[in-house]
Amino acid sequence: MSAILLTALIPLGGALLTLLPVRHVALKLLVLVAVANFGVSIALAVTTPVTAVLYFAERYFVFDATAQVFVTLINAVFLGIATFVATHPKLASSERWFGRRFAGYTLVFMGASNLAMLSNHLILDWALVEVTTLAAVPLIGYDRTREAWGAAWRFILFSTVGLSLTFLGFVCLERSVEVANPHEGLSFFLDDLDVATRTSQSFAHQLGVLLVLFGYGTKLGLAPMYSWLPETYDTARPPVTALLAAVQFNVTFLALFRVVQAFAGSDPELIRTVLTAMGVASMVVSTINIVATRNYKRIIAFASINHAGAIAIGLGVGGSAIYGVLLYAVSNALVKAVLFLTAGEIEEHFGTKRTDQIHGLLTEMPFSGIFLMFGTFALLGFAPFGSFLGELIMMGGMIEGGHMILFSGLCLILLVLFVATGRTMFPMIWGGAARGGRSREHLMDVAPKIFFLVALLALGVYMPRPLGELLDAVASSVGGPR
Repeated sequence: MSAILLTALIPLGGALLTLLPVRHVALKLLVLVAVANFGVSIALAVTTPVTAVLYFAERYFVFDATAQVFVTLINAVFLGIATFVATHPKLASSERWFGRRFAGYTLVFMGASNLAMLSNHLILDWALVEVTTLAAVPLIGYDRTREAWGAAWRFILFSTVGLSLTFLGFVCLERSVEVANPHEGLSFFLDDLDVATRTSQSFAHQLGVLLVLFGYGTKLGLAPMYSWLPETYDTARPPVTALLAAVQFNVTFLALFRVVQAFAGSDPELIRTVLTAMGVASMVVSTINIVATRNYKRIIAFASINHAGAIAIGLGVGGSAIYGVLLYAVSNALVKAVLFLTAGEIEEHFGTKRTDQIHGLLTEMPFSGIFLMFGTFALLGFAPFGSFLGELIMMGGMIEGGHMILFSGLCLILLVLFVATGRTMFPMIWGGAARGGRSREHLMDVAPKIFFLVALLALGVYMPRPLGELLDAVASSVGGPR
């Protein structure tokens, strides 16, 4: 069996081990699996040529440049989250929360996420995204409070609606091929979809593409089906929120990206129109909510919607913007991991999510204050972080493509976003301590977030040549080389 599947088999094997009646080892197992997965993904990325396309398991899975980037990304994030959970003194002491059941659901979630990243079949990819959703539900509702179960219920409801629309879109695509070519069925293998281009003018085909884009957009939290995201991210425990925002988001993004790879040649205008409309609407809605919100976890959640909107617009614009989209997606996974883990520690210390009740973080919680400050800078796309470079390349792609009205509108939205986020978040960081005492912050709590911030700086200051070549190869797969 191919070594590539180890990235999925290791977590799933670990999930089976959590069923054993052995106490106080689940969190150690979680870290061990995370280390092993990250090591395997790095080894595969280093030893696999950028241009290689490796098929296995009867071509249902593929390891190409796209998979190399995102498998490595989600396993790096998973390692940081697992380390945070296992070493945080207050969180790790709660066996009710971070014990065998938490580790088991998380490992199933990561196993399915890695398989989804490797999928070469649209229906299989869709099914694996659904598995990650089902594994996430008990994690969101694990507190067993009314608020937690409400958030979990709305998460599964919106996810099911979105993924059902996506499946209906696949049915329409299949039907369009059957009508045009009665003796040919539509193969949903990504490298076998050329027959779909011959039916691109049919109504059923265009409806199918539209439904797939809208369905996956719902799962990403794009407008108009976005209301589940801020509630879920606000209610779930910080490690769970980080998994949703940094891992599952990219699993769904890659599923959408694979669809764009498959149909960009046959339906460029439809893809551009739908993604751009959903992206602009998402950025407008999220910015308005950030202006009105005084809950710092919800501010980060609405910023996640804003980022999803920017990514959708970049995908719609295409061309040279695609490279920026990829860099922006990678960077924002790291940003959201830093910010949600930091937000959890701040809530734990102060007992509130209200921005107007917290100040003096640099005095009272210096490490958390620093991470919140730099994380907010990266969130807003400031230099020298990778998010700045990705955003700059996307904006340049809009100018190059002649989308000047879109470019001007986004500049206005970003200006309002900068002011609204800064005036709310930055007063929390500076000033005198709210309680007059300094919180003790442990080194192992800090280490994962340092790792994420260093990676963000590296993406913005010095792009490693192998990663740059990988991003070039992925961008070129949808007609957008750097």
